Amino acid sequence: MARLLLFALCVLPSVVSAWSMGNPFHVQGRVYCDTCQCGFETIKTAYIPGATVRIECRDRADLQLRYSLEGVTDSNGAYKIKVVGDQADRICQVVLVDSPLADCKSVDPVRNRAEIILTRSNGAISDLHYANSLGFVKDKALPGCAELVKKLLESDA
Repeated sequence: MARLLLFALCVLPSVVSAWSMGNPFHVQGRVYCDTCQCGFETIKTAYIPGATVRIECRDRADLQLRYSLEGVTDSNGAYKIKVVGDQADRICQVVLVDSPLADCKSVDPVRNRAEIILTRSNGAISDLHYANSLGFVKDKALPGCAELVKKLLESDA
């Protein structure tokens, strides 16, 4: 019985470690153009095909970049990036890099990055991780945005 327990204590951690390293994470999210300059998605929001995002993982102690990988959005403004390897205790974020739209290149200062957890040490069992939508801001708001904002504000009251 003691041998079995010793075997389990020695082998099980390496099996779990090998399993977590073997299954990559898939980070998924969307990139949009804030066409009404609201700071959030609305019914007038346009999702951006061909936008570039980057996953950055930094060391928690010295904040040095330890992992970086870029991805590009599809025709619906969605991206899915495969991350191989557990990022352990690192601080990982998806950050905006570039918009292909000439009139929507300004990065939203509040929606420019989304934190993601890329480790299995916290008990995560899913390979798919979702990031909050990230946004660029249109240079000039579309017609009808003032009315939309007014309507949104009235519905809050």
